[in-house]
Amino acid sequence: MTTQYDVLIIGSGAAGLTAALALAEHKKVLVLAKGGLDGGSTAWAQGGIAAVLDAGDTFDHHIHDTMRAGAGLNRQDTVEFVIERAPRSIERLVELGVPFNQDSGDLHLTREGGHSHRRIVHVDDATGWAVQEALLNAANANPNITMLAGRACVDLITGRNGQAYSGSGRVWGAYALNQTTGEVESYTARATILAAGGAGRVYQFSTAPRGATGDGIAMAWRAGARVSNMEMMQFHPTCLYNLEVKNFLITEAVRGEGGHLLHPETGHRFMADYDPERMELAPRDVVARAIDDQIKRYGLDYVHLDISHKPADFVKGHFPTIYDKLMGLGIDMTKGPIPVVPAQHYTCGGVLVGLDARTDLPGLWAAGEVTESGLHGANRLASNSLLECFVFGEAAARDILGRWDELLEPPKIKEWDESRVTDSDEEVVVKQNWTEIRRFMWNYVGIVRTTKRLERARNRIEMMNKEVDDYYGSFRVTTDLIELRNLLQSAELIVKSALARHESRGLHYTLDYPETADQARDTILVP
Repeated sequence: MTTQYDVLIIGSGAAGLTAALALAEHKKVLVLAKGGLDGGSTAWAQGGIAAVLDAGDTFDHHIHDTMRAGAGLNRQDTVEFVIERAPRSIERLVELGVPFNQDSGDLHLTREGGHSHRRIVHVDDATGWAVQEALLNAANANPNITMLAGRACVDLITGRNGQAYSGSGRVWGAYALNQTTGEVESYTARATILAAGGAGRVYQFSTAPRGATGDGIAMAWRAGARVSNMEMMQFHPTCLYNLEVKNFLITEAVRGEGGHLLHPETGHRFMADYDPERMELAPRDVVARAIDDQIKRYGLDYVHLDISHKPADFVKGHFPTIYDKLMGLGIDMTKGPIPVVPAQHYTCGGVLVGLDARTDLPGLWAAGEVTESGLHGANRLASNSLLECFVFGEAAARDILGRWDELLEPPKIKEWDESRVTDSDEEVVVKQNWTEIRRFMWNYVGIVRTTKRLERARNRIEMMNKEVDDYYGSFRVTTDLIELRNLLQSAELIVKSALARHESRGLHYTLDYPETADQARDTILVP
């Protein structure tokens, strides 16, 4: 089955739906989601959205904070482009009905690590869910937007898939597995936007949702797009340590509102030993490495995050979601500390895009965590991620509409061919490889790296590539197989990028090259 729309959007989070709403004023848009429409990272975001809204704040301050956190690897034109558009993005969200917290009639602003001012708008400690809900409501109400859940994209459709072959690299849509029927369907469009999120699930411990398997990055790479700075994987310093509950994030704002990081046995406030000026408000890479060092140096399972010195009503009022969750686990954050460990949190690298959200491939745009736009550099500043989604979702829509007359109708596309494959009777192979990738990536390509560990990871990937390719070529695709293929491809890009960077900068810290080079250079991989 081949279905054609004006524009195809892969991903139903903040970037994808922002683009869809802007495009739907003039065009018919199809949004595909793997799993549920609210299953991406947007709904999981606790903290908020950064924007200059306070009288004492300036764009220059926000730009400086972003560049400082990014360790100079950011592209300044991108940083300026995004930050100057932030207040308008907040206005649009208010118009969509996002119920941001108020303070005496104005938006309540909190502060997070790396920020010099209070500039984070939020909805309690569940901002992402409120944003996702508002965007979905608006999209559902728009007759020009069709949203299909349960579609796991297999690969981008390019000229190579045309009935009349073309080597142009032009993207015409995507092949996607219908998870209900088990059939692979073809979706074509004049323009395609990748908004498929990051690759957090490459790691054993991650705050990312189950579906963050690097699908968009891997598909774009296979189609011929460059990727950049894949070694820059952000680890959130404070994920709840609990043997029953996995991947529960304790938002940056807990530290922003006065939480202390303590050695669990001595009570020592250890950030004074690593960054005495900024303490717990240092950028995430600094805090994550400090916690990692404490855990390894003293043989700990976790460290403590303590905000119990603040009034109980203050804590409950600012963090109701976290408070309720922890109380259900027998932890009262108003009376004692929270056990926390670092976990992978955000993919700062990705598909290379310009300010118009264009990729290298004609017909393909991208926005959000799937991209490397130049905003985050070597380390994302807290609460700049949702902001990037809104600004680049709008940029992609604006560029597509402005160039619409140049975009041709899709050609006839070959149907998906599964005549030479069978149903798998060895699902254990997929599960084994999935587990193995995530474990060796955590152990060898984590917060602190060495060349020897990276080479070990590269060797494991080389061995697994043949096994996964053979499996993919022999059996019908399933969501698990699609994700395994993309996980392995993403892991390979991360390791290759990390081996290419002979310095320590931001999120990439290696014991073999502990110094930072004088000149910041992107790690750009070419297919």
